[in-house]
Amino acid sequence: MGRRWLITGCSSGLGRALATAAARAGDQLAVTARKTADLAELSAAWPDRVIPVPLELRDTASCEEAVRIAADRLGGIDVLVNNAGVGLFGAVEEVSDHELRDQLETFLVGPWRLTRLVLPLMRAQGHGHIINVSSVVGRMAYPGLGAYVAAKHALEGMSQALAIEAAPHNIRVTVLEPGMFATRYGTSLVQARHRVAEYDVTNREMLDGMRGLAENPETGHPDDYAATVLAIAAAEGPTPLRIPVGDDAYGHLDAAEQAYREEYAAARRLVRRPPH
Repeated sequence: MGRRWLITGCSSGLGRALATAAARAGDQLAVTARKTADLAELSAAWPDRVIPVPLELRDTASCEEAVRIAADRLGGIDVLVNNAGVGLFGAVEEVSDHELRDQLETFLVGPWRLTRLVLPLMRAQGHGHIINVSSVVGRMAYPGLGAYVAAKHALEGMSQALAIEAAPHNIRVTVLEPGMFATRYGTSLVQARHRVAEYDVTNREMLDGMRGLAENPETGHPDDYAATVLAIAAAEGPTPLRIPVGDDAYGHLDAAEQAYREEYAAARRLVRRPPH
């Protein structure tokens, strides 16, 4: 019997690639998007495997209904993939309270809510796997992405606590940390409504780079990402909590770890008390 997946954010990008790969592998899926019309091609290609489900992550009732439909139609949920999201670009000073809350609702509160709804089902069936899609910025930061970075750091913190709590119930937790992949994510980035021109010196180049992700020959292919996630889901025995995905992800995180070590050493030198 194949796995039963609930995957959010399947209208395009990495979520779409993962749903396609899982369906091709013979698994059963409930796939979500705000508009089910965006899922028509998936469900038409695999009508006996793919169930399209409307989902508004920021709405409690919508999340409850999506989990109910998935569990009823699939007979259970083996893998929950919290993938959905929309990017916001803006300096910390530019991002409003409303825009910040929207990012946190999408990248933290929504996944937390779905996780809370799915956990009782997984405990009852005696197994499960929760995959939270973070980013390399879950362990580092870039200018102009402060709200996104904050949400991903928080998602990773929640996942770390959850992994400890869920382990005795045979529920595995994985945090994916993708690098740069050729999707429409960069072109769909929404800019903060309030603009402060003085931040162009740090943020303009970053925004241009994000906009060009899909055309950059050095970015990864979504099909490779999907194959990696399927392999992680199929792995037996313990697996790392955090798993970078994409060759560039390891380079970015190697640099971040080195910077952390240098910062830590500098902090110790700064606060170390002189011997008496």
